[in-house]
Amino acid sequence: MKKILSYIAALGLVLAVLTTCESVDSSVLGGLASAGASALGASDTVAGAIGAGVGTFAESSKAARELTPENEYYIGRAVAANITTQYKVYSADPALRLYLNKICGAITVNSPRPEIWNGYHVAILDTEEINAFATSGGHIFVTRGLIACTSTEDELASVIAHEIAHIQLQHGLTAIRNSRYIKAATSGLLAGIGSAAGGNIAELADIMNESVGEIIVTLISKGYSREQEYEADSTALSLLASTGYEPSAILGMLRALERNTRGGSGFGKTHPAPADRIASVNKRLASYTVADTQTFRRGRYAAVKK
Repeated sequence: MKKILSYIAALGLVLAVLTTCESVDSSVLGGLASAGASALGASDTVAGAIGAGVGTFAESSKAARELTPENEYYIGRAVAANITTQYKVYSADPALRLYLNKICGAITVNSPRPEIWNGYHVAILDTEEINAFATSGGHIFVTRGLIACTSTEDELASVIAHEIAHIQLQHGLTAIRNSRYIKAATSGLLAGIGSAAGGNIAELADIMNESVGEIIVTLISKGYSREQEYEADSTALSLLASTGYEPSAILGMLRALERNTRGGSGFGKTHPAPADRIASVNKRLASYTVADTQTFRRGRYAAVKK
């Protein structure tokens, strides 16, 4: 029960610092996928039809599919609150956070699942550790250490696309497939969980504790399976291509991770070796071709990176 109370206490901070991607207007998102795009705000129309060109997503686990969008959101919000008790949120550079959310918005609006229960959100964690996390509630956390490893906007977009892929593929929910949360959610016990209505609060807290704990272990300590990571990389290629980003940027990001991470912490602890991921990405990369518009993004990336 104490853990749940600490999650709730942290929620105010989460909601204060997480800017929703969905709040970014179309003038910001438009134009990225056109060859002549010079900025995220270069066009008044969203580039391409929503979901156009994005490959078919692998079928999620049966347990994950049984959860409602509301269930996904509240369990994800509790996980996000837990993460902010372990890492300080970086709030000294609002422009950088907004920039990340603009990238997120451009990607999600061109994805198969542009809308979720409470939108997609990006926040920066104030740590030199090189890592990123995403919750089923649409919360995406990127560390300062990981941002520092990037050298282009497209590489930064590849990180965000990878985390969006985990959300849309419902990978986080597979960590609780054997949990009482699934049974409680599908039986209606968790209906109205946002206000804790209609249920025994102690039992709800116990169920949430167990489920959140399982997901946190997966995100921070154990990591997803190799198959899930490869699937997220493959999906990220589709998301990047559909948005107009260069899909091969994921290779540059993985090479940067290979240079800067070690097996005992961050990405090195919770992800397959970058070399293995590079080999997996290379098998799929030839399927995607986009016009090279990276030149138009260099100026804004350099300005924000400072």
